[in-house]
Amino acid sequence: MRDLIVLTGPTAVGKTELSLELAQRIESEIISADSMQIYQKMDIGTAKASKKERELVKHHLIDFLSPEMDYSVSEFQKDCDQIISTLKAKKKIPLLVGGTHLYLRALLEGFMLPEIEPDYKRRQQLETLAANKGTKEVHKILAEKDKITAKKLHPNDLRRVIRAIEIYEQTGKTKSYYKQKQKQSPPRYSAYKFALIRKRENLYQRINQRVDLMLENGLVKEVKDLLEKYDNLSDTALQALGYKELIEYFEGEFSLAEAVYEIKKRSRHFAKRQLTWLRKEDDLILFNLEQENKKDILKTMLALIKGEKNYEKEYKKRRKIDF
Repeated sequence: MRDLIVLTGPTAVGKTELSLELAQRIESEIISADSMQIYQKMDIGTAKASKKERELVKHHLIDFLSPEMDYSVSEFQKDCDQIISTLKAKKKIPLLVGGTHLYLRALLEGFMLPEIEPDYKRRQQLETLAANKGTKEVHKILAEKDKITAKKLHPNDLRRVIRAIEIYEQTGKTKSYYKQKQKQSPPRYSAYKFALIRKRENLYQRINQRVDLMLENGLVKEVKDLLEKYDNLSDTALQALGYKELIEYFEGEFSLAEAVYEIKKRSRHFAKRQLTWLRKEDDLILFNLEQENKKDILKTMLALIKGEKNYEKEYKKRRKIDF
């Protein structure tokens, strides 16, 4: 028996429904691995499990933090470790569900980046430079300090570029140095790692439909209420898909139609990055929801967890699934 179960996949693929069924079948509890579902008052746009669904299965690390607060990967790792320990004491195998792959990797493999304090003065300098001369100028600074990380980050990914510069300037070592150190560390937990996938075209259609449904369910009002209730949203909360674009709408940068277009476009781009990560991940058993029904998928998952099917054989059989 492995330490825990991971159920991941791109946004809008259909993780919630299957996770609830799996958790009930194994009498477990769900730990959310979603960097935005942590926030209170951000329900519609983050596609949180409903109150009714949370009554069926207990959820952890969901809806517990004010959107004014930042939350780090190391904090997630620490909180998750405590929950896993508690569930193990109750003889339950934890079910980790979500698509924030940085969270998943930190928990399973370890997170070696140092704890550093944000340098707001330096951030302001770099943000001003980007505003006046373009993000490429900030990216050049990173490239001078950490060529490896710079090659992996697009100049427009300003938040991560600035963070990588901060790491070097405060520790004297590059982000890529810490990443390499992480790779050399043994896994923190053993896991049954499952991923739900769909063909990209169908996934994109589901994303567009889900955005439309979120708008019908009151996403615009949710964002408006959020802005009225809180004076300063955290940097993390401000990056949430759907919220970021509608905040820009309220600030007059977009029309509502343009904001909706941006939500759908950025959500599709996010899903594309998630699919890229899944293709690179080892030891991940894939289930295509367009080729298998949920009943059969659940049956296979349970057989693997119980040892009735060989994990390595199943992985080799499924690793070439096209998506």
